[in-house]
Amino acid sequence: MGKRGVLLMNIGTPDKPTVESVRTYLREFLLDPDVIDLPAPLRHILVRGIILRTRPKKIAPRYKSIWMDEGSPLRVYTQRMATSLQANLDGVLCEVGMRYGNPSIRSGLEKLRDAGVDELLLAPLFPHHAQATTVSALKNAYKQLGEMKWAPVISELNHFPADPAFIDPLAESIKPHLKDGAHLLFSYHGLPVSHVKRADSSGKHCQKVDNCCTLDVEANSSCYAHHCMLTTLSVVGALGLEESRWSISYQSRLGPAKWLEPSTTNTVEKLATQGHEKIVIASPAFLADGLETLEELDIEIREHFIEHGGKELSVVNCLNDDPHWIEGLGKLVMEAFRNHLEIDSVS
Repeated sequence: MGKRGVLLMNIGTPDKPTVESVRTYLREFLLDPDVIDLPAPLRHILVRGIILRTRPKKIAPRYKSIWMDEGSPLRVYTQRMATSLQANLDGVLCEVGMRYGNPSIRSGLEKLRDAGVDELLLAPLFPHHAQATTVSALKNAYKQLGEMKWAPVISELNHFPADPAFIDPLAESIKPHLKDGAHLLFSYHGLPVSHVKRADSSGKHCQKVDNCCTLDVEANSSCYAHHCMLTTLSVVGALGLEESRWSISYQSRLGPAKWLEPSTTNTVEKLATQGHEKIVIASPAFLADGLETLEELDIEIREHFIEHGGKELSVVNCLNDDPHWIEGLGKLVMEAFRNHLEIDSVS
């Protein structure tokens, strides 16, 4: 067995909470065809001509409101995850690579190569498969490996929406918040419907079959919305929640495309008007806290809920470097290494 290394890949973050830094980050992020899948000319017109002219000025103050002494929360918590995971896995080196921004995927790979790693696990930190996250991160990693002319033995960490290694610490983190009959809302990052439909291998299942996201069939084996539903049902099962005690929604929309429904904004408004005074929001699509959880949910969505009659809203922290989660992540990592060895031995 060679020297093993893991590249933990997250989505990314600006280097500073400034307009220019946010603009640089958004330019790289939104010009990725796996994120906005318009034809290149239209994508550039939308991003450069519209979004980058206005959005950085709006978002920079939001980043500033959550910035930590050590830097961007997403970067800080992802690095803590890597540090804890390495301490938990004897002899396995762990580095962080952000798909957009720093530390880059290239820099993480170079550190692992220079440390003598010859068995590499590419580990997208996304429990649910999506073109804009998992696929984009893996594409970039392989591109960088090619440019580096580095050819270690490579494994990939697959999606894990219902794996007990993920579900058990997630349910455990949510349980203390469910007091006094609070309603649990699972808020996942949104995706354009076009991305979800593209994952339908049959072309006959997605949004064409009743309750399509709840069905476990080959056609939706790589479907983000199905994976989100798998996580939700696994957690409510572990917590023993009745159907009336929980809801599911999608946040963080951008642009004019049709996105997954219902939106988190509309959902908390509906819950408030229905008389739910207390709600708890969990965001299982994110393994490390960042802008979407610390600001969008914990500030903007809370204010919206209270404006419409709600009394109390709490947001469950992401798993970050929670010891139970680090143990679970370690199991997922070692299983991915073992599965690769088993495939090699069979072939």
